[in-house]
Amino acid sequence: MATCRGIDVSAYPGAQDWTAWKKQGVVFAFAKASEGQSTHDPKFATHIKGIKAAGLVPGAYHFAWPNQDPRKEAANYISAVKPYAGKGFTHWLDLERYSDGRNYRGKTDTQIREWVTTWLAAVRTAFPGQRVGVYTSADDLAKGHVPSGTPLWYPAYPGTSVDTFAEAQAHSQPSPSGWKPLIWQFTSDPAGPDRIDQSIAYLSASDFRAWAGEAPTPAPAPKPSVSLAHVVAAAKKDPSAAQGHTTYKAEVLIVERALQAEKFLAAQYVDGSFGSLTVNAYARWQKSLGYSGSAADGIPGKTSLTKLGAKHGFTVTT
Repeated sequence: MATCRGIDVSAYPGAQDWTAWKKQGVVFAFAKASEGQSTHDPKFATHIKGIKAAGLVPGAYHFAWPNQDPRKEAANYISAVKPYAGKGFTHWLDLERYSDGRNYRGKTDTQIREWVTTWLAAVRTAFPGQRVGVYTSADDLAKGHVPSGTPLWYPAYPGTSVDTFAEAQAHSQPSPSGWKPLIWQFTSDPAGPDRIDQSIAYLSASDFRAWAGEAPTPAPAPKPSVSLAHVVAAAKKDPSAAQGHTTYKAEVLIVERALQAEKFLAAQYVDGSFGSLTVNAYARWQKSLGYSGSAADGIPGKTSLTKLGAKHGFTVTT
């Protein structure tokens, strides 16, 4: 199964070298933005700016208090992330019970589900077209706290048997209460020196970026190609033919445009005919490279044509 790697941070891990994480194969990174109705994480701005600058898929999360007002909590989160959210940004509700239950106290399972539904709807409305999901435990899933179809980021820690990215990627995908998590947070205490939450997503890097809504990086446009044999034939045949005769017009036009850019050929003579004026212009190009005599006769050679192509965006074939 295709996977990709990610990490998440709050104020506690401190500053990160996000470029270094990317070099290690990390594709996505999420940072805590807010908690409850009024708290903002003090390191969020620093973290998210670094995540975005490194070219990682960015995301933010809000720690939920389901016994408070979901609309106020959504508004708190929205105000924290609005300066940074955009196309390709992901949003997560961190739904986990404090060990003493203080953030769930007084609420039934049905009420918690309604709370989650309201928070998710408010954030989706604030950020149309951006992904909104839930980070939560097997216990919360079993109690029905999460609406079906919600993207799931699932924490479950097997321990030292799975405390590296490679081990997690080789492990079977968890399936708590029949859910298939999009993301599995497999450790908060990985092997090695980095004490940081680590996760894998069950999509390839490119598919995860597409899921997040990032515009794919367009493939570079192929460079036009010029045949050396064709332009040599045109340079020998066109000057003695009828005015405006073209032998290999499309390829000659590419060469003429480059000669025009070098200010060796006037625009009105860029016509696809390798006539005497184009021959003279090419000779000037050859002389600018240090050629002289028969090596600067205006008939293209491989080296001079290749250098012209390298400078003006075309390749040369035989």
